[in-house]
Amino acid sequence: MNVVTLTTDFGRQDYYAAVLKGSILSKGIAVLFADISHEIDNFNIVQASFILKNAYQSFPKHTIHLISVHNFYKKNPRYLAVYHNNHYFIGPDNGIFSLMFEEPLNNIYEIGQLTEATATAVKTVYANAVAYILKQQTLEGIGQQISTVLQRHFLRPITGKDQIRGSVIHIDKFKNVILNIDREVFERIGQGRPFELYFKRYDPISTISQNYAEVPAGEVLCLFNAAGLLEIAVNLDKAATLFGLDMDEAVQIDFINLSE
Repeated sequence: MNVVTLTTDFGRQDYYAAVLKGSILSKGIAVLFADISHEIDNFNIVQASFILKNAYQSFPKHTIHLISVHNFYKKNPRYLAVYHNNHYFIGPDNGIFSLMFEEPLNNIYEIGQLTEATATAVKTVYANAVAYILKQQTLEGIGQQISTVLQRHFLRPITGKDQIRGSVIHIDKFKNVILNIDREVFERIGQGRPFELYFKRYDPISTISQNYAEVPAGEVLCLFNAAGLLEIAVNLDKAATLFGLDMDEAVQIDFINLSE
């Protein structure tokens, strides 16, 4: 099964995604397309990396994940094919690979350095790379192997003995507010202690819920979502809108020492 996913900032009202799919199909190989998202905000590689990072492992091994977001990040952009965690990734070397993966990447190949960076040229690079991988089932020979990708980084939470300072890294369709604080960090610093999660000037949250319906409709809660990240939500309402929370907004968790 030749599965190819697409993550783009093309939107759905234009023909751009269709052109990319058509170019791949024109190579004469049967492909099953899966649209992860075409609604990435324009040029937003942080959002694209977050969505693809949390989606790709649900697909079969050896799926090809095509990323077309902020392709023209410089005058002469280059494009990469990467094999990691039993999946293939194709996209621009604009920092998105370093945002997706904290661990070192060992199988990186440059598949195109465009001196004339046009939409037609990028489409051709992508279609040729997909066809090569589907035929060869390897990246060897697809281009020159390289050792590094352009580096970009998410903001990391700042931790202390009794505190975590984090920030908003994603706001989903339901306006749930996702933080850069994962369960491992929360449990390592918290050690089972009571806590208070502060954001803006609102009353703190002091309980981890298991699902949205644990509180009455319209009430705020926090929980660890399917990606293992801490999330601020409002049951049947929009947390980001209600509390005026936006990307990069700061939050703070204080852990309480009961002996004091």
